[in-house]
Amino acid sequence: MVGVIPTPSGGRTLSLRIEGISKTYGNGVQALKSLSLTIGNNMFGLLGPNGAGKSTLMRTIATLQDPDEGSIWLDELNVMQNKDAVRRVLGYLPQEFGVYPKMNAVDMLHHLAVMKGITNAGERKDQVEALLKQTNLWDVRKKTLSGYSGGMKQRFGIAQALLGKPRLIIVDEPTAGLDPAERNRFLNLLSSIGQNTVVILSTHIVDDVKELCPRMAIIAGGQVLLEGSPNESLELLRGRIYSRLVRSEEEMNEVQAHFDVISTQMTAGLHQVRVYAESSPGDGFTPIESDLEDVYFLNLKRHQKAV
Repeated sequence: MVGVIPTPSGGRTLSLRIEGISKTYGNGVQALKSLSLTIGNNMFGLLGPNGAGKSTLMRTIATLQDPDEGSIWLDELNVMQNKDAVRRVLGYLPQEFGVYPKMNAVDMLHHLAVMKGITNAGERKDQVEALLKQTNLWDVRKKTLSGYSGGMKQRFGIAQALLGKPRLIIVDEPTAGLDPAERNRFLNLLSSIGQNTVVILSTHIVDDVKELCPRMAIIAGGQVLLEGSPNESLELLRGRIYSRLVRSEEEMNEVQAHFDVISTQMTAGLHQVRVYAESSPGDGFTPIESDLEDVYFLNLKRHQKAV
């Protein structure tokens, strides 16, 4: 296989195929267990709790580590065998993104662009200026990166990931720790990325996936628990989610003993309990609309029971 990936034409669908990936670290932790996924154009949400194996999978796709077994294909390109070719079409924003704190955004982007192979000065200048405007950092482009807020650093992170017009973009936990305003800015920025690109959004924040991703997967324990569209996943729970208020610890214990509790939330000092049931459980429960958090927590709960 030659290490060259073909240029997309028109709206041709791209494909990232992950086939039977496993990874066990030296300390005995098995982070991935024969995990397989197929990811196409646009935004794909990879949803799972901390320790689910998301970052291990992202680093493997980004060619930063090898799996113990399995393969990854970007169209017809074998990712493990053609790492340099993959890196030329890859944009990556890891969970921990470091910068030179005394450099400003313009100089840092130029430095990273050269490292990415954009050697033509005019082309590099055009890309850097366009990305600073796209990420709303143009007015602070001369400010040192150490003076950036958390949200500004994340927007700079996606700017560097977009250098070279990549075909595969990976962002790992990009909104963790951001305030609501910065989170919205970042999500709007991600949603503006072109359609002829595979974008993987790895997160434990359900709303990020609900707002952005046409397709998603839930993983835990290094395995895929569910794959599909958010709407398809919600349809599976339609008419099966019920809720009631619980007023005491004793009542809560009773509910947990007799019903399939998905989640609880404090409301005016009382517990709002959500349960899964094939038919009305009675006992004061009322039917409610399912949401993506119900899908997420129900799949995690079933996984925990199975292991």
